[in-house]
Amino acid sequence: MKAKHLIITAFAGFYAEKGSSKETLQNRKPYAAGRFYTNNPDELKVHLQQLLSKSVRKKNKNTPLAIVVPHAGYVYSGAVAASAFNQIDPNSTFEHIFIIGSSHITTFSGASVYCSGNYETPLGSVEVDIEFAKQLVAENNELKNYPEAHLHEHSLEVQLPFLQYHLHTDFKIVPVIIGSSTAETAKKLAAIFKPYLNEKNLFVISSDFSHYPDYNDANVADQVTAEAIKTNNPAKLITALESNQKKNIPGLVTSLCGWSSVLTLLYMSEKMPDLTIDLIQYKNSGDSLYGDKERVVGYYAISFSHEETKNQSDELTISDEDKKYLLSLAHDTVTEYLLKGTSPEIDPAGLSDTLKTPHGAFVTLYTNHILRGCVGRFDANVPLWKVVQLMAVSATTQNYRFSKIQPNELSQLEIEISVLTPLKRIQSADEFIMGKHGIYMKKENYTGTFLPQVADKTGWTKEEFLGHCARDKAGIGWKGWKTAELYTYEALVFGDEE
Repeated sequence: MKAKHLIITAFAGFYAEKGSSKETLQNRKPYAAGRFYTNNPDELKVHLQQLLSKSVRKKNKNTPLAIVVPHAGYVYSGAVAASAFNQIDPNSTFEHIFIIGSSHITTFSGASVYCSGNYETPLGSVEVDIEFAKQLVAENNELKNYPEAHLHEHSLEVQLPFLQYHLHTDFKIVPVIIGSSTAETAKKLAAIFKPYLNEKNLFVISSDFSHYPDYNDANVADQVTAEAIKTNNPAKLITALESNQKKNIPGLVTSLCGWSSVLTLLYMSEKMPDLTIDLIQYKNSGDSLYGDKERVVGYYAISFSHEETKNQSDELTISDEDKKYLLSLAHDTVTEYLLKGTSPEIDPAGLSDTLKTPHGAFVTLYTNHILRGCVGRFDANVPLWKVVQLMAVSATTQNYRFSKIQPNELSQLEIEISVLTPLKRIQSADEFIMGKHGIYMKKENYTGTFLPQVADKTGWTKEEFLGHCARDKAGIGWKGWKTAELYTYEALVFGDEE
């Protein structure tokens, strides 16, 4: 029994001493080296240098959130793979690089995260974030520590020498093999990994395209698949794959061998705003000196990155004259509404372009420095002057959290106006900067927000800021922000005291 136990635990990737918490981790040894790429370190470096120097240069100034990369032998797909990795700034730093591939050798439920040691290549050891990987497995039923799925799987390993050679900074990987090719599994895995799809991390999705039509048919089928990926719509990708299959293309076995991995990425990215998907380069094995055109495999390099956008907070400037006008308008509106039940009529013809431009805004009311009302709107479908006027009325009479302003309080009234930048969806509270950003959270039909200046006025920590907003404003409980959709915005704030 003892010998049998030792064989089992060693094969699982580590040996744990009985009665001890110590464990000896076992690195995953190279399998694809000598098969898919050379196992000679010096020759490998030369080959990588040649591939990267001759491939497509960086297209987008932003470092991608994710890349789709082929995983065939370097002499066939290496040029396209290099074009994908060229989209990454070599000086980029990442908390984690998630490398995700679909198993070629076995089938099992969910996905396997390698937790037993590091990955090795002829260029050295690639560090796995073992503690983080173990945490993912412990917290998610769809993930398991099943190292056998990694031992003879090439799709992750062939990406590593590119990372080792191209990146000039240290990095840690999270190696993931998907064992179940179903859309439902892809959805579940996407829910697990989506919080990490941000600028702090990189996702490398390993997949070839068509297997094994002739050269011309591959070009057509692969373009259909790539255009479906570019829509960032998982349903359209599934439809495209089914459409290619129904055409009965001679020799076509699959249009996307790692379709479950790519589908997982699309379920992660489908609702992300300001996302650009670039089709970087296409080739197939028929383009290689070593391939023929009768039976080919397709390769595509694709990048997912945030769009180039101007800094909207820098654009948001309001002249002193316009600030004075908006404050005067707010005071006049509150006064007339309280005394007559009407609002001042405004002829916008003489107003500045800034005042006539749609903007979201909040109007905050104080009497004797005591908060008496705060109401705003984010949607920018009416001019700024009109938003301020509407919000002034709402803050005066329709804010259920405060007693209504009375006419005898008008002489004590102080007004603060916050003009807002558009909402920006974030994937993690780590992207929220206290004092700079306001927070808006949404969970089902419940919403809540705090303006940026709330941080300065309360002295709360970030956890307290988010907790109070979730519980007191959105009504979703102290920790509700952890499962809510989060958005940030910035505000240009001015008031009577300026």
